[in-house]
Amino acid sequence: MKLPQKLQAWTAIAPGKELKLQEFTIKPLASTEVAIAVEYCGVCHSDLHLIDNDWEISKYPLVPGHEIMGKVIAIGSQVKNTPIGAVVGVGWQRSSCGHCYECKTGHDNMCNESHATCIGHRGGFADIHITEENYCFIMPELLQRPEAAPLLCGGITVYSPLREFLRGKKDPTVGIVGMGGLGHLAIKFAHAMGAKVAVFSSSLDKKNDAINFGASEFVITKNPDEIAKIGRKLDLVLVTANVDLPWDEYLKTLRVDGTLCFVGIPPSPYILDIGRILGKRLRISSSPIGSRKEIEEMLNFANIHQVLATIEQSPMENIKQILQRMKKNQVHYRAVCKISR
Repeated sequence: MKLPQKLQAWTAIAPGKELKLQEFTIKPLASTEVAIAVEYCGVCHSDLHLIDNDWEISKYPLVPGHEIMGKVIAIGSQVKNTPIGAVVGVGWQRSSCGHCYECKTGHDNMCNESHATCIGHRGGFADIHITEENYCFIMPELLQRPEAAPLLCGGITVYSPLREFLRGKKDPTVGIVGMGGLGHLAIKFAHAMGAKVAVFSSSLDKKNDAINFGASEFVITKNPDEIAKIGRKLDLVLVTANVDLPWDEYLKTLRVDGTLCFVGIPPSPYILDIGRILGKRLRISSSPIGSRKEIEEMLNFANIHQVLATIEQSPMENIKQILQRMKKNQVHYRAVCKISR
């Protein structure tokens, strides 16, 4: 398949507007770019935020989609490690400067000059996607399936802090707050890392799934008093929920040098009494996606341990209905769309 002159993409033309199928001209590839015939694209809550400009960073017309899988159909003149025909994945980030402190120390996902896949560029709700080779990852053979697409954003978002804060821990214990698109992947990764996993959720009907995904304990959180009853035994509490919760109660579940880490963003500020963290030398942290090195490591780990998302698959033509269901929290863990040709 040669690089066509046009691409078709589901596009937001203004904040909050329903997506429309539009056609765009494909420019000649830059020397370090690759063109991908998109086969699957995950649908992330971040796509909703971008469509509605909730973060005030969106640029219109906007083509969402940043959990992209497909086959390389054309490459720039300086592309060296991504051959035509390779099955690849692309996540939230498409480039970094390569020379700042963050890039030189392996934290290129935090580069101030980085560019996102969907902001000022056309994302994966399209039949063709163009990106930089450095952020185009060859997918291991066992991950060349739709269930792997959410790993490219949701997966690395939870893998990175699990890797960072459990490193060197003997018999690690993890609490996962929230059991949606991020939370269910966090359970699977933490279990595969050998951690004992406790899940905090307000939905009792998710208990069986949590156990099947690898959790050993399930705590119903409708009564805040139930949270601390688990005891002070967790090395890490990973918050994947985007709601306000009684954070001081979660601090009570952490053992010495434990970490409360946010990958979800609650809407309200958290006012902290320092005395609550001083006695056990606790940490409060957060974590954004992951570096190129971490993404490659995560994909290899997921390939070995067969960590995959639990998904609903649908044709991309149904994207408007999927986005509406996501707004109502009706999607079962993650949605992945297949591109028709």
